[in-house]
Amino acid sequence: MVALTGSYNIWIVALSLIIAFFTSYQALGLSKKVTSIPGKIAWGWLIIAGVVMGCGIWTMHFVGMVAFHLPIQVDYHIGKSIVSVFASIGASLIAFYVSSTTISQLKLLLSSLFMASGIVTMHYVGMSSMKNDIMTISYDPVLWATSALIAFLASYAALNLFIKIKSAESGFVLRSAAALLMAFAVTGMHYVGMEASSFWCIDPAYISNQKLISAPTTLLITVLIAIVIIVQLTWFAQVWEQIMYKKMAYTDSLTGLSNRHAMNEFFTNPTLFQRKFATMFIDLDQFKYINDTLGHDVGDLLIQQMGARLRKHANVPQYVFRIGGDEFMIVMPFENKAQVLQAVEHLLEEIRKPFMLGDHQLEVTGSIGVSYSIEHGNTKDGLLKAADTAMYYAKNLGKNQYCEYNGDMERKVIRKMEIEKGLRDALIKEKLQVYYQPKWDISSNRPIGFEALLRYTHPTLGKIAPDEFIPIAEETGLILPMTEWVLHRACHDCYEWNLEFKDNLVVSVNLSSKLIESSMLYNMTQSALVESGLAPNLLELEITEQTMIHCGASVGEQVQPLQRLGVKLSMDNFGSGYSFLGSLEQLHFQTIKIDKAYIEHYELPTKRAIVNSMIGLANQLNIQLVAEGVETEPQLNFLKDAGCHLMQGYYFKKPMPVNEVGKWLKQL
Repeated sequence: MVALTGSYNIWIVALSLIIAFFTSYQALGLSKKVTSIPGKIAWGWLIIAGVVMGCGIWTMHFVGMVAFHLPIQVDYHIGKSIVSVFASIGASLIAFYVSSTTISQLKLLLSSLFMASGIVTMHYVGMSSMKNDIMTISYDPVLWATSALIAFLASYAALNLFIKIKSAESGFVLRSAAALLMAFAVTGMHYVGMEASSFWCIDPAYISNQKLISAPTTLLITVLIAIVIIVQLTWFAQVWEQIMYKKMAYTDSLTGLSNRHAMNEFFTNPTLFQRKFATMFIDLDQFKYINDTLGHDVGDLLIQQMGARLRKHANVPQYVFRIGGDEFMIVMPFENKAQVLQAVEHLLEEIRKPFMLGDHQLEVTGSIGVSYSIEHGNTKDGLLKAADTAMYYAKNLGKNQYCEYNGDMERKVIRKMEIEKGLRDALIKEKLQVYYQPKWDISSNRPIGFEALLRYTHPTLGKIAPDEFIPIAEETGLILPMTEWVLHRACHDCYEWNLEFKDNLVVSVNLSSKLIESSMLYNMTQSALVESGLAPNLLELEITEQTMIHCGASVGEQVQPLQRLGVKLSMDNFGSGYSFLGSLEQLHFQTIKIDKAYIEHYELPTKRAIVNSMIGLANQLNIQLVAEGVETEPQLNFLKDAGCHLMQGYYFKKPMPVNEVGKWLKQL
């Protein structure tokens, strides 16, 4: 038996080191994404990183074998070669997985041990795959152990650096250092392992006739395939990363629906406007209330379930987007509008179905605006603006319904925006006005007080009726500073009248439910009284039945402290709602005002009967009764005969500005 002496091609040795570095660098970069991306996607990155690293180690090993030449022909056992590949990949997967979790020194040692074991197993199984009937291999135990130790130490150093670069924003230097150490771990172990190997030939005569023979063509092709696989996997990982990032960028994280970015890209399709489609803009009616009362966690659950319902409802070829907050959009191709309206009605039914949100069962509604391509616009902005306008129009009509866009809506929305802007400007510049309408006592033929009525004149639109600008003020929150201004103005004017005429005239101010909800009423009223010097018993606050029903117990919490100061309380438009009779005694109303609708149609027997009942109720409860909307003498006579002596209406005096009140009082 004769020892065989081999030699190395230095250029191929250098190539093996470059391959080891390249694959280590790529694998470490891919495995870093395991910790930066949550969920199942992380497992994809882990597998790709393990395969790249494992194939890289194996490729480097066999490139090193290509660099080594023996004076005899050597083939390689396919089965053992495959085992060596899987050993390398498996060890890399385990090492990357352990190091990607919460790391400790023990885990780091285990990861390094797995990585080193994979390198050692791959190398020596690969060595055993060399076959020749006249050749055997033996190993030096010291060098064998040295090669394993080199693999372990270099793997430990490389993974330790990798752990540090996981949290680094720019880890190029550290990542390169880790990859270089990993490359030295693989190549160092390989070439030390090769030095540990002794090759023996049992037929010396065979050697004498042989020259140094290169690696077989099969091995070269296999190594080339492995390199191609590594490059392809790296390229695939980069492409996959771009796809995942794009999916994340275009997907709403809460519902899984397409988001606003996806919607914007959807409308860039040049063929989109070549066909008819409807845009449905959806907004939940009670979402803010649910968020404020039950918390944002419940609100998020509602949005998630709503997204699931919309996804189920909108079948292909419909597209569903979450625009933001509680706003969604559906784009639906159609042949005729009847299809769209049927789909919208079905959608409203789906929204109305109860939601189970943890321990809460909620019933919500939605408002939907619909616009049609070409008819209402041929751009994204035009269609969305039209659908959004129609949606807000549906809300203003009472919610829980849909509206199709038309040009009249646009004009109304523009007018509303102009009024809102004008109100803000008028509030800042104190261009609002307070008019006063007297409450008349027919028994003494004298006024007992005045109701303060807010008036507003827009610089270009002219006079705006309270029925139009008050809802806008309530919707925008302007009603709070406006009411505060009216309170201060009315208390000041009332103080001036009583200072001059000594009649103890009472001034009444209407309150919005928004003011009750804000819990600012007490401080606002007390401030107005103190600043003006008006006695509390000369101020009367008017609230409606609807406010009582809407605000519930909070009305008493806000009003009763003021009543204890002496401020009076009046129920306005009594009989226009549900006649909240229980609150009359509970809140100790001093006055109730009969809604003018009963006075306007007093000829009807039913109206006359109801008015007579109200008058009798007020007398029994010892509550002052004021009839609103008295405009004719027959109305006056009817009320007088029925026993009502306090009235308010055009018959006595229309609302007048403050500078006319004093003149009018002097003429009485």
